[in-house]
Amino acid sequence: MSSNIHRSGTIAIVGRPNVGKSTLLNRLVGMKLSITSNRPQTTRHRIAGILTRPDAQLVFVDTPGFQTAHGGALNKLLNRTVADTLGGIDVVLLVIEAPRFGPADKKLLPLLPAGLPVVLAVNKIDRVKDKSALLPFLEAVSRESRFTEIVPVSAAKGTQVARLADVLKELLPIAPALYGEDELTDRPERFLAAEFVREKLFRLLGEELPYAATVTIEKFEEEGQLRRIHAAIVVDKPAHKAMVIGKGGQKLKQIGTEARIDLEKLFGGKVYLELWVKVKSGWADSQKALKSLGYE
Repeated sequence: MSSNIHRSGTIAIVGRPNVGKSTLLNRLVGMKLSITSNRPQTTRHRIAGILTRPDAQLVFVDTPGFQTAHGGALNKLLNRTVADTLGGIDVVLLVIEAPRFGPADKKLLPLLPAGLPVVLAVNKIDRVKDKSALLPFLEAVSRESRFTEIVPVSAAKGTQVARLADVLKELLPIAPALYGEDELTDRPERFLAAEFVREKLFRLLGEELPYAATVTIEKFEEEGQLRRIHAAIVVDKPAHKAMVIGKGGQKLKQIGTEARIDLEKLFGGKVYLELWVKVKSGWADSQKALKSLGYE
């Protein structure tokens, strides 16, 4: 095979909620772009992570976990995001969690585009205590569908992630790069800032914080290497506002500090981050409110 061949294309990362899709995207790209937490549906938007090599460019598209258990305007919108993403891709990367392949995973199989290669990433193998059980599990899963290849990985540890990238690369069409070699994502810094703040909400408040919380950027200014970011945390009820602020404002301060540290790593410069909390009742069940808050 000629060394001058260059492959390029888009790979959709799909799976049920909380199987580690965003962690895998970040590991594949080599930088934190997609936010993570142990709560289902942390990812709410389509976000691309770009891995550029001398012989290939792999554009990974992280999608929300396909929600089969709940309705509501927000969950319907997230499911539509998954379906829309699957419309213009070259390869499907289906992620499951070892050693599980249950009804929620199987429901995704009929939704995958016909005719496209589907690589199955069996994630979280580092958590499987009895390693001897992995091989029978992989053999059982291989009978569920005609997967192009099955790759056991640990996104958290990085185990076999490089091999997964190699497998995916060979399935992409021969084509020039879609993005510049220094581009890491198709999303602007303003979007990433909102996502990183929202991640801290989920991580620091855990199950206490209801699902109906989001973040909007009211102002984003650049002064040389300094970025001034003013963000509003939007919640559903006044009680949620008090929860986010915390006693003496300590919780809000912690959210801001941890988000700022991550953003400074991402942007490679100083960040001034100002946060406040506002109540917008019923926003997660209103199509109009969702659109005004940046959900398309």
